[in-house]
Amino acid sequence: MVVNAGAIAPLKFAGILRILCAFIAFLAAALPVLATDRLATDEILVPNYTDPRERIPVPDLSTYNRIRFVTTVDFPPFNFLDQTGRLAGFHIDLARAICDELEILPRCQIQALPWAELEGALSTGQAEALIAGLAITADSRAAHHFTRTYLALPARFAIRADKLPTQNSAKALAGQRVGVLAGTAHEAMVRDWFGGVKPVTFSRPGWMFDALKAGSIDAVFGNGLQLSFWLSSQSAEGCCRFFDGPYFSQAHLGEGLAIAVSPRRAALAEAFDHALAELNRNGRFSELYLRWFPNGLY
Repeated sequence: MVVNAGAIAPLKFAGILRILCAFIAFLAAALPVLATDRLATDEILVPNYTDPRERIPVPDLSTYNRIRFVTTVDFPPFNFLDQTGRLAGFHIDLARAICDELEILPRCQIQALPWAELEGALSTGQAEALIAGLAITADSRAAHHFTRTYLALPARFAIRADKLPTQNSAKALAGQRVGVLAGTAHEAMVRDWFGGVKPVTFSRPGWMFDALKAGSIDAVFGNGLQLSFWLSSQSAEGCCRFFDGPYFSQAHLGEGLAIAVSPRRAALAEAFDHALAELNRNGRFSELYLRWFPNGLY
C-alpha cells in the first residue's frame, strides 16, 4: 500500500509480531564516531553530522513526478504501525521532513514493504528511496547510492545506579563482570576494546538485564538504542543508568544509517543530503530525535 507523505493512511501488514526479533537483529548496525551537540536545557546529546560551513547545492527535482520512500513496519521506533494502524516512527517523520525542506511534500509517498522486497523496489524503479536501516556494506554499496549518515547507534555500558564507580571511565570496570549478548558485534568489541573486564555472555537480553538488576554481574555492554529503552522501562525499575561512552567502531559496528537510492538517482541523494544538513541547522532534526529518543543514546 502506498501512502502520501503528507497524510499517512492506515496500513495493514501481517507478521507485525516480529518487532522484538527485528529490534535485536539490528544490534550490529551502529556507526563510526561523529560530532554531537549538547542541549543546554537537559544535557541530552543530539547527533549532528553537518559541517556548519558547508553548503550542499540542491539539484533540480522538477523531473520527478513522484518520490517514493520504501520502509518496513517491524523496527520500532524507526518504522512500525501505531495503535491506530498508521505507519509511524522516526524514519517516517524524517522522510516527511526531508520532503518538506525540499518543498516537494505533495510529490512524496511512503510505502511499507516486507524487508526482502525493499532493495528490489529500488532496482526496478518501484521506489526512489529506501529508508529502513539498510546496512552499508561492500555489496550494498555496489547496488545502491547512499546519502551521508543521519544517525549513529553507539555501543554503551549500563551499570547499577547504586554501584557507580568514583571514576567515570571504563577503566573503573577492570576486573568486573560485564554482561554481553553472545555472538554479537558487541561481544567482539568488548573483548577487543576492554581487555580488563570479564565478559559474561547471555543468549537473551532479558536474562542479561535481570542479572544486572540482581547484582550477579557488575555492568552490561550493548546497543545504546536497546539499552536506552530498557533503562527507562518499567522492567528496569530505575535500577541502572548509562556509564561512560558512547563508543563507536566502524570495524565492529558498521558504517551506519543512511538513505539508499538507485545509482541512477545520485542527484536525489544529493538533494536529501542538502535537506538533512538544513534540518540539522534549523533544529528540526533535533526535534525529531528527541521525540523518538527522549532518553538519548549518547
